[in-house]
Amino acid sequence: MPILTVTSRGQVTFRKDVLQHLGIEPGQKISFEKLPNGRLELKADDPKHTIDAVIGMLAGKTTKVATIEEINQAAEDGWAGLVSME
Repeated sequence: MPILTVTSRGQVTFRKDVLQHLGIEPGQKISFEKLPNGRLELKADDPKHTIDAVIGMLAGKTTKVATIEEINQAAEDGWAGLVSME
């Protein structure tokens, strides 16, 4: 089992193969869950499921001006899984 060293600032560095195994790219965030017996579960944070990933996605790709009602309906449909974002 590989061993990591904690710096005086409380930081550790994961080897490249460990990050690749977790599917973590440079600059990406890691989320973790505290488990019993002093264990942690690490995984790549999935930002594509946040509203920030959607905002600005279509900027400059259309000339149509939508009404607030159309925007609200599109948001409602999209969050309900009715609209494909392909």
